[in-house]
Amino acid sequence: MKENEQPERPSADTRTMLRAPLMIKKIRCDDGTKVFFGYSTNISCSGLFISTVNPAEPGSRFQIEIPLPAPLKMEVRCECETIWKRNYSPKSPYEPGMGIRFIDLPDEVRKKIDSWIGETQQDGDEEKNS
Repeated sequence: MKENEQPERPSADTRTMLRAPLMIKKIRCDDGTKVFFGYSTNISCSGLFISTVNPAEPGSRFQIEIPLPAPLKMEVRCECETIWKRNYSPKSPYEPGMGIRFIDLPDEVRKKIDSWIGETQQDGDEEKNS
């Protein structure tokens, strides 16, 4: 396995930012030479996971457009960087894709995403305790 490739079975989660489940079916990524679409299953104020059978190489930078659902109802455009990738393997139970980090996401948008994630986490905790 290469340095920034995700193992077939992920080790303990070392992320520091809260994440919220989020299904975005179409994310547009443009690296200047090609445009590809993928979908996301979770997001944080610092980045997200994009499920795709053709993940970009770690260190790759590209522009991304992400349509965020209600209550945020906004389209986010920013530069991002691939931090890790997981290639497709028919034996793996995990989706192929890549973890990306937002590079120039405006602070105002970052705060809105973080606040929304906090509310989502709180709502989930209340449902568990009901």
